[in-house]
Amino acid sequence: MKSIQIKAEERKEIGKKATKQLRKQEHVPCVLYGQDKENIHFHAHKNDFRKLVFTPHSFIVNLDIDGKECQAIMKSIDFHPVTDEIQHIDFYRIDTSKAFKIHVPVTTSGLSKGVQAGGVLQVNRRKLLVEATAENMPDTVNIDVTDLGIGEAVRVNDLNEEHENLNFLDPQSVVVSVNVTRLAKTVEELAEEGEGEEGEEEGSGTEEAKSE
Repeated sequence: MKSIQIKAEERKEIGKKATKQLRKQEHVPCVLYGQDKENIHFHAHKNDFRKLVFTPHSFIVNLDIDGKECQAIMKSIDFHPVTDEIQHIDFYRIDTSKAFKIHVPVTTSGLSKGVQAGGVLQVNRRKLLVEATAENMPDTVNIDVTDLGIGEAVRVNDLNEEHENLNFLDPQSVVVSVNVTRLAKTVEELAEEGEGEEGEEEGSGTEEAKSE
């Protein structure tokens, strides 16, 4: 899995006044917790978080807080309701030798036979919650949709069978599907009408032959 380095400073003061002052300096207040260790409150300039936040990718974060290093994942983030500026970030400590949970982006490959027949590919889940060790954690979960027909779908539990070293959560959730479009319905209805007319013509011809 991709990783990113962030250097930060431990917060000396905690409270509304100190937090407000940090934000004036364009710094983001953060907290690091987990692994039954003491919480650490820290901060870094907002630009240091851009590659972590404004991207579809997920990262293991190598935090350097006043020279003390640890690995973590971003757990939650708060934005300002008007300006969309980052207001606060929570980080969770991880042990990369042990399994941890993180949302991994979904990608697709191949041209679905359902799409070729007039359907539309729907990506229902842009990210999936995956549990694995850092060694086995993928950058993305790729789904080959080539054999997916109209009305068919790939669920999370289908992926568990394909990836032995990964544990996908929420097994019944639909990840991708091929849905029928109005165009596909119209083509199908016209085809059925055509088959019906051919059957009527064949039937009338038989009756005429009998009457002769």
